[in-house]
Amino acid sequence: MNNKQLKWLSYITCLVMFLATFGGMVVTKTDSGMGCGQEWPLCNGKFVPAYTVSSMIEYSHRAVSGMAGLSALASLIAFWAYKRDRRDLVTYSVLTSIFVVLQAIMGAMAVMAPQSAAVMALHFGFSLIAFASSVMLALGMRRLERAREPKDLEQLPRVGKGFRNLVWGTTLYSYIVVYIGAFVSHTDSREGCSGWPLCNGEVIPELTGGVGIAFMHRVAAALLLLVVAIMAHFAFWRHRENREVQMLGVSAVLLCLMQVLSGPLLMATLHNDEIYIFAALGHTLLISALFGVLSYLSVRVWQLSRPFKAMPHDERAVPYRKSV
Repeated sequence: MNNKQLKWLSYITCLVMFLATFGGMVVTKTDSGMGCGQEWPLCNGKFVPAYTVSSMIEYSHRAVSGMAGLSALASLIAFWAYKRDRRDLVTYSVLTSIFVVLQAIMGAMAVMAPQSAAVMALHFGFSLIAFASSVMLALGMRRLERAREPKDLEQLPRVGKGFRNLVWGTTLYSYIVVYIGAFVSHTDSREGCSGWPLCNGEVIPELTGGVGIAFMHRVAAALLLLVVAIMAHFAFWRHRENREVQMLGVSAVLLCLMQVLSGPLLMATLHNDEIYIFAALGHTLLISALFGVLSYLSVRVWQLSRPFKAMPHDERAVPYRKSV
């Protein structure tokens, strides 16, 4: 397979992984997890289930998840066979395959035996890592193909270890915030805080039950916006010679800001199920996109913080002063 074919395979894998992740969100937000009863892979004892909204949602998600597994396997085989010298791309394909299998296993376990809210939140976390890995694979393959053109063989400046560690810390913390948000959904704590930005009209409410969980998520999200903004500041102003790092930083802060501002929309539509489902899906999609961008930026700053000789052969770089 040539680079163009591998690029499109990575794009397809990323798209299918997105659909699988989105389908899982729909299942959770519509409470369709038991739409097929406690059976897997059959749905209420049938290969083709009877038509009900919940069973069709759950069964469609299972079908798309199966396609995600197959596309991840195809990418793993193709990149192992044709790009074994590119350890980064092979690693992305391996991570995509591992985590799509893990989330599928956890999904099957959740159907056949009830799981705790903490475990179900981890299920979403695994699916998010699988999606982020497929995003990194697609972006990495796109960069590789573009670098084959003479005009794109530019000299890439180094980044400092301080900035690299800041990006890594931001990415790790964003995953913690995602987990807390998933925990809010699976404990049905969305009504713990009414109103926005205050929680039940108080700066610090009584931290009990669902109120404490919902308030913790709000505080964590606000802190994430601050951390992402600081990281984006250094990405943009201290790395003017690297357009890719700048744009990834800008994308991260815009996605984070949109995700935080979607909070008031959630509160406004909380008791209107027909609108709330779309607001909730948008809220979750934004944080998923943010985690994908931060994951890719984490890999790029790691690559750009290494000595010149350790860089992939298609990215010509020269020693450059280190930034903060």
